[in-house]
Amino acid sequence: MGKLFLLSDLDLSHNLLTGTIPKELEGLQSVVNLNLSYNQLQGSVPDSLAIRNASLQGNKGLCGNARGLTPCGAPVLRKGHKNKNIIFVIVCPLSGAVILSLAVLGIFFSSRRTRDSLEKQESGLNNGKLLSISAIDFDGRFLYEEIINSTKDFSSMYCIGKGRSGSVYRAKLSSGDTVAVKKFHSLSNDIELADQKEFQNEIRALTQIQHRNIVKLYGFCAAPKHSFLIYKYHEKGSLATILSNDEVAKELDWEKRINVVKGIAYALSYMHHDCSPPIIHRDISSNNVLLDSEFEAHVSDFGTAKLLGIGSASWTKIVGTYGYIAPELAYTMKVTKKCDVYSFGVLALELIKGIHPGDVISSLLSSSSETHVLPENVLGLDQRLPPPSPAVQDKLRLIMKVASSCLNANPESRPTMYSVSQMLSA
Repeated sequence: MGKLFLLSDLDLSHNLLTGTIPKELEGLQSVVNLNLSYNQLQGSVPDSLAIRNASLQGNKGLCGNARGLTPCGAPVLRKGHKNKNIIFVIVCPLSGAVILSLAVLGIFFSSRRTRDSLEKQESGLNNGKLLSISAIDFDGRFLYEEIINSTKDFSSMYCIGKGRSGSVYRAKLSSGDTVAVKKFHSLSNDIELADQKEFQNEIRALTQIQHRNIVKLYGFCAAPKHSFLIYKYHEKGSLATILSNDEVAKELDWEKRINVVKGIAYALSYMHHDCSPPIIHRDISSNNVLLDSEFEAHVSDFGTAKLLGIGSASWTKIVGTYGYIAPELAYTMKVTKKCDVYSFGVLALELIKGIHPGDVISSLLSSSSETHVLPENVLGLDQRLPPPSPAVQDKLRLIMKVASSCLNANPESRPTMYSVSQMLSA
């Protein structure tokens, strides 16, 4: 946590925090506002500028060189934890850059380790944690209560989608804002280790991403009863839902589809080439692209995302959606950026054809042609839309050409997403 050199604001007040102030907070050199007030902290305050300027009132056990505190006679020993409340943290990024993944995950994992040891001794323990990333002006505790109330404790009547790791709900808040809430299966049982991993992956990836074509994360709650992510709500739903509905699919005209292809390409180019470390999505499909009221694309569901250079690097088990997975994963088990490139190619053709282009891909992969370009008459345009104008037809031909190159059986021969985004912008 001390390595977050650009973190400017951190609010940990009113959380019933116990024990001493972590030494890691001394590394937060850029923090302007640090609020640790009204907890149950004790012991000496670390001697750093960030801590001395912190708000510390309401912690009767603290002492040291800080405003309003008495000098320490001797350090106060750390007492045992028995935290039975949901912990709320509001964190604000410097200059709008969301770079809080290490802080979020560090607090999250340390809390879970403490909670796991307590659960062996106590039954019915209901402690947990809500960390709300400051994106809109929400108070953490108020937001949690609003979500529970507005979904009637996650009633099925508010469910707008289901996935392998949980369900998505629509929650309308008293402020008038509507948010999407992705509720995971219980994270307190060892059986759901895969769901825990997806939950952690999604937080880790989305807390360092800020792009107009990637779904916006507002915050999350990690607790035994309710573990969920809070997203910006996108009115039109998933691309898969739209393409499967004949009437709604007609609203997604050729120009809008071209813009959707571009938006997905820009998002992936940003993830692969502008993020450090690079992020591989690993599950690009029509189910994981959301459209807003203007039919602009937003890549979602980062549960299987992988940050290159983190952990075991590139070796992986096969994850993703059948029909979009790069063929080389079946025998190499090695994830690269080119896996996302392949999935993008499938999705781009799906937007033109209106349905998954499985038969076309099979013939393309088995083709011996070195040019690896799909003949226009092989794909076929979505017949639910009127024929495109000559100008639009040229744009569609370009997308088909680019998508075909993305589907090359040899991953090394596929273009990068940066190249794809440049070609589509020409």
